[in-house]
Amino acid sequence: MLAGRLDPIAAIATASGRGAVGIVRISGKGLASLIAAICGRSLTAREATYTPFLDQTGLAIDRGLAIYFPAPHSFTGEDVLELQAHGGAVVLQLLLARCLQAGAELDPLTQMPRLAGLRLALPGEFSERAFLNNKIDLAQAEAIADLIDASTEAAARSASRSMSGAFSKEIHTLRDALIHLRMLVEATLDFPEEEVDFLRQADAQGQLSKIQQSVQSVLLRARQGALLREGIKVVIVGQPNVGKSSLLNALAQAELAIVTPIAGTTRDKVQQTIQIEGVPVHVIDTAGLRHSEDEIEKIGIAHSWEAVRTADAVLFLHDLTRQNAMNYRADDEEIAKTIVLCMPATVPVIDVWNKLDAVSLKEQAAGLNISAITGAGLPVLRQQLLQAAGWQAASEGVFIARERQLQALHRVVGHLLSASEHLAVKTPALDLVAEELRLAQNALNAITGEFTSDDLLGEIFSKFCIGK
Repeated sequence: MLAGRLDPIAAIATASGRGAVGIVRISGKGLASLIAAICGRSLTAREATYTPFLDQTGLAIDRGLAIYFPAPHSFTGEDVLELQAHGGAVVLQLLLARCLQAGAELDPLTQMPRLAGLRLALPGEFSERAFLNNKIDLAQAEAIADLIDASTEAAARSASRSMSGAFSKEIHTLRDALIHLRMLVEATLDFPEEEVDFLRQADAQGQLSKIQQSVQSVLLRARQGALLREGIKVVIVGQPNVGKSSLLNALAQAELAIVTPIAGTTRDKVQQTIQIEGVPVHVIDTAGLRHSEDEIEKIGIAHSWEAVRTADAVLFLHDLTRQNAMNYRADDEEIAKTIVLCMPATVPVIDVWNKLDAVSLKEQAAGLNISAITGAGLPVLRQQLLQAAGWQAASEGVFIARERQLQALHRVVGHLLSASEHLAVKTPALDLVAEELRLAQNALNAITGEFTSDDLLGEIFSKFCIGK
């Protein structure tokens, strides 16, 4: 991924298919000769110019807007040319091919290729160059992809906040505070004979406590942002005919799953993503859990248990109309025992009683009673799903975050805790304190890319779309 980072690159930067406008983007050093070949003229920097896009014979492939961003004042930090043409797939492919061809043509003045080595861009290569040229940091680069992939309005707003640098600013503030504290510790290590106790005078323990509190605050908001990005996977389980498919349809407000009174109607998983307060909730309806001799149904039941093992929360649905039937209760208890055995204890199980519309007030069960038919109890259920995910009311301070970034913040928390323990003893082991603070700073730097391996960069940017 990082090889050939100096090559000029080109790509179609808009989605495939028909559209009003499509964009071809080129980034590299010295685009003036290429611009002359494609547009037949020079361009004023950062000014949209309506012009024909010329083929090798001088005929127009299309007419549109050309915008030239000279380095370093561009997205990538290199010279960038954007050609905005009509959004037909054939037109854009012709225009891209013409750019690649023109790059290899000899400039009549220099008799050198107009843009030697111009090639198709790899996924995420434009954003990668922006990062490598210090136009954005790694957290901002990842937020670009998260903004494109956002599935809810809240996720899009949080990704936009991170892309503008809000998350990075928090990380830099923490890093600066750590650097100051490290300076005090290192000074004490370097000048142990001084009578002045640098650490006590500067309240090093108090500074460390403030940094720990700040990290916890950032981590809390990052967790919320991770929920907005990833969502929560909720699996609905229960015996046949308890209303699992009806509940999925009610939550999604669409007829997604077939509903009949015949046991075993749902043979395999049916999934739909819904939004609850901007949080994506991936709801999975599963085959009814029971003993069956039907080979197809047995496969569906096996898939149900596979879904339970990977769930973030399990919604165990019960039938109010059968709650007093001995066989039904025995089967429910067996299902509950199996759920406990096949998934971690940290995954919440929400017991919900369905068919409230079919029973009297006296027949209601203890706990959450709902009706998938009338919608009664569903608002409460939605809130319980959010609580199970650990969601708190969204605020403007939430920024999108990835698992990689959360793990880095957890490492920071661990190193700061160790540093605090070393510092709290009567005779502090300052060399250990200094090392823990250094490791904490490295973990923070990994978030913004100031301490990141090339392998990790390749992994991150390879998941971007081409043209971005």
